[in-house]
Amino acid sequence: MKATIEGKTYNTETATCIAKDGYPGSVTDFQNWVEHLYVTAKGSYFLYGSGGPMSKYAEPCGNNSMGGGSKIIPMTKAEALAWCEEHECEDAIEKHFADMVTEA
Repeated sequence: MKATIEGKTYNTETATCIAKDGYPGSVTDFQNWVEHLYVTAKGSYFLYGSGGPMSKYAEPCGNNSMGGGSKIIPMTKAEALAWCEEHECEDAIEKHFADMVTEA
């Protein structure tokens, strides 16, 4: 997926996926969702998420119905770190955010 947001282009084909999480379920599970955290060659972070009609990615599809959807969400480095912490992506934290983390 490719999207231009506030003058910046985000492309899942050219960026590097550094972490992912989700509830994939089956195609018939309306609550399924998946999120991939990407970093671009220039160091910008973004989230690509998609899901079914009962997920946070649901989109209206007419006649008071909802369908599955997807979107790209730009993130700051701090927001990307917070996403990794929330989704327990320790490998990504160690590799991409070591400069922002201190030992307790």
